[in-house]
Amino acid sequence: MPSPTILRTGALASVASKRAFSTTRTVRGGGAPHYDPPSGWLFGVRPGEKYEREGWEIPFFYGMCGSFAVASVAYAFKPDTSIQTWALEEARRRLEAEGILEDPHPEK
Repeated sequence: MPSPTILRTGALASVASKRAFSTTRTVRGGGAPHYDPPSGWLFGVRPGEKYEREGWEIPFFYGMCGSFAVASVAYAFKPDTSIQTWALEEARRRLEAEGILEDPHPEK
């Protein structure tokens, strides 16, 4: 059986290696707190004042609406790539090749 001194130094070494990870300092971002105290007005616009748009709002609005429109059209016209559609077409092609099923579009 090893001597108690060897056991203690081995235990101390493992504790020291674990302690090195647990005592590393956590790095946090600095700067002032980003807090706007409540003013009581919706979007910070006082009643009776006209809202002035910022420069990025109009391009952002039209860009978002345009991208949604393009995505909707692309989604509506996407090809059908489901396994069921492929299997149906493949089965129909094989049955037509064997002569069991007649060709739905005979060439004239």
